[in-house]
Amino acid sequence: MAEAFGTPQAGGQGSRIEGMRDMEPEARREAVVAAAGLEASDAEILAGAGALPLTMANGMIENVVGTFELPMGVATNFVVNGREYLVPMAVEEPSVVAAASYMAKLARAGGGFTASCTTPIMRAQVQILGLSDPHGARARLLAEREDLIARANAKDTVLVGLGGGCKDIEVHVFDDTPIGPMVVLHLLVDVRDAMGANTVNSMAEMLAPRVEEITGGTVRLRILSNLADRRVVTASVRIPAEALTTKSLKGADVARGIVEACALAIVDPYRAATHNKGIMNGIDPVVVATGNDWRAIEAGAHAWAAKDGRYTSLTRWEVAGDGALVGVLEMPMALGIVGGATRTHPAAQAALRLMKITSAQELAEVTAAVGLAQNMAALRALSTEGIQRGHMALHARNIAITAGAAGADIDRVAKAIVAAGDVSVARAKQVLEGA
Repeated sequence: MAEAFGTPQAGGQGSRIEGMRDMEPEARREAVVAAAGLEASDAEILAGAGALPLTMANGMIENVVGTFELPMGVATNFVVNGREYLVPMAVEEPSVVAAASYMAKLARAGGGFTASCTTPIMRAQVQILGLSDPHGARARLLAEREDLIARANAKDTVLVGLGGGCKDIEVHVFDDTPIGPMVVLHLLVDVRDAMGANTVNSMAEMLAPRVEEITGGTVRLRILSNLADRRVVTASVRIPAEALTTKSLKGADVARGIVEACALAIVDPYRAATHNKGIMNGIDPVVVATGNDWRAIEAGAHAWAAKDGRYTSLTRWEVAGDGALVGVLEMPMALGIVGGATRTHPAAQAALRLMKITSAQELAEVTAAVGLAQNMAALRALSTEGIQRGHMALHARNIAITAGAAGADIDRVAKAIVAAGDVSVARAKQVLEGA
């Protein structure tokens, strides 16, 4: 059976939690903590109350006046590379966690998700101006390659000791820019389990004087690039057609509908923007929950989508010869499990313990699998009953709260307005008032 594909993480019992959607938050949390084998202290942190003390928040950013909370959900059913994962997701949008969990459940019929990640190479850029011979400057920089790499690595001997560090350089010449010829030196740095921004920025800063000596130019910008095109994750899934069968549609028809919906995103940037936003609906909540930089991930994803000169889909969906639905997501994924908020925010640390993540590459692989699952959920809805039906059913709780419902009335009002086909505040108020 499909369930045999997943191997529970040490100290846990897998990612399948029956009836989770029908539990109260406290019961859900208890079930998640038990499934992941977490300590009672992690349960308290995941509950959210006081997870980030004000004193700690005050040390993380400037001008702190308080903290801002998002709902923390846990996506279930995920199997990635044969391992079971419970995935924390910090997000405000209804349907995201439920959709990812359900698609992960369907994916189990084909063994779950497969994912791989390249070496965690980040780029630092050093901009050089005021050159009369930019191509000659490029040649001089390349001639000093070994010296530049050695100097960069002297900045972070700990990273080098872990197997990382500056591995190579590239030199790009821009002959015609608004300010004349420009040369840009790239440092290619293996940052191991860090996101890497501070590391590569420090190396670029340190090398600036030597670069000016070599080129005779003036260094301006010294900064990382968020287009992490050497740090790419690939996630794939293969689902037998019969696993996609619904009450009204054959699995083969659902698979074909998903492929046809993806085709529009491949050729049309107007659709691709929304299509890729749906992928990021799955990815961003995991990035936020683990204390990583979701803006960097977004920037890299959309730049990657346009890398061939036209903005297009980050995913490809196909029907295999045996009728199975096959999906692939490829994109940059610069995530870390050391440094920054990942190390200082207690909830981020609890989230990583919940997932039992041991490397930044593993985190990237699981996160990409969630993005692929979210994309499949959106395309499946669009190509079958339409996106609004399921989304609005889940959004009904928000509408009920807006109308003034509290406690048990939230579910009562939500179910009533969905049944009436009128998910609106006005209708919710009528139900609440007994009209």
